[in-house]
Amino acid sequence: MHASTSHGNTRQRRNGFGDAFRGSGFSRDALAPNARSPTLRLTLGTLLAFAVPAFAADDVEYFPVTHAPPGMNLPFSEAVRVDRMLYLSGEIGTGTDGKLVAGGIAAETKQLMQNIGDTLARHGSSWDRVVQCTVALADIKDWPAFNEVYRGYFKRHFPARMAYATGGLALGARVEVQCNALVGTDTPR
Repeated sequence: MHASTSHGNTRQRRNGFGDAFRGSGFSRDALAPNARSPTLRLTLGTLLAFAVPAFAADDVEYFPVTHAPPGMNLPFSEAVRVDRMLYLSGEIGTGTDGKLVAGGIAAETKQLMQNIGDTLARHGSSWDRVVQCTVALADIKDWPAFNEVYRGYFKRHFPARMAYATGGLALGARVEVQCNALVGTDTPR
């Protein structure tokens, strides 16, 4: 909100942008389509151009699923690399035969973590470079048993994480984990 003078009276008006630019030296009017100053419109355009990262087609690479059971054509990539970030698809505890391993939450967790570790290695990353994981549990009561296995894969740091219970997972799995990691030579602190 800002004050403007009209016929010697002070009135206040709102333009829908709240106080986002108060004290910034930048006019909110520059965001309006009928902004009076071409310089302000140009400045806003320049700021937006640098604020939104642009990726050339060469900066995105899709990796097909390499461990699918024979005859199964899965409709997703096992990983996608965008610049130095590697986004992995969710993994469940399936063995090389494509079947869920027996033994419950601990066995499934160990297998899916092995699957994720293999995928990270194939694409130039490692557990030390994982920055975020999302965990879906068929039963939230399995959370402590899952954590017992999960924590053993992170030696330097724990990544950011979200865990939630779901109504069901592929193949009747007890748990699915999705991770995002850095690729390249430097190691996160």
